[in-house]
Amino acid sequence: MAARHSQAFVEQALVKVFSRGGRSVQSVADDINVNYHTLKNWMVRKVVDKSNMPAAKEKRPQDWSAQEQLVALHETHGMAGEALSAWCREHGIFPHHLTEWQSAFCTDRKSAPAESKALRTLKEDNDRLQREVLRKDKALAEAAALLILQKKFRALWEDEGK
Repeated sequence: MAARHSQAFVEQALVKVFSRGGRSVQSVADDINVNYHTLKNWMVRKVVDKSNMPAAKEKRPQDWSAQEQLVALHETHGMAGEALSAWCREHGIFPHHLTEWQSAFCTDRKSAPAESKALRTLKEDNDRLQREVLRKDKALAEAAALLILQKKFRALWEDEGK
């Protein structure tokens, strides 16, 4: 008959086996009076459970949204020296990121639409000029073909006249 072990016992056994130092899994299993294979199955299940959990990914400074940046600036306002450095370490950023974000928030936000409008007009002009160059290339190729045909036609008539 299979022995049932409580979840707390299984957790304690796993803590013991994962922190066993130089001892073997068999010796830990003997100490806690559990079958070696049962303990190995618990270890495998624990590793599988860990791998199924989504890993807590650290956020890069460029992944912070504008709202998160504003909250960070609010939280760190007035901090200096070691307190600021400690806060930055906890959140995975550097103090210079905070100064960059502050300067970005302080710049004039109304210039962005004007820049995008200018960029849009430049793109439209570029597209128009590219279409015009393509049209002229086709016309030039057609003119060159007509000149070659004209020369061949003249050469043919001159040969017949002689």
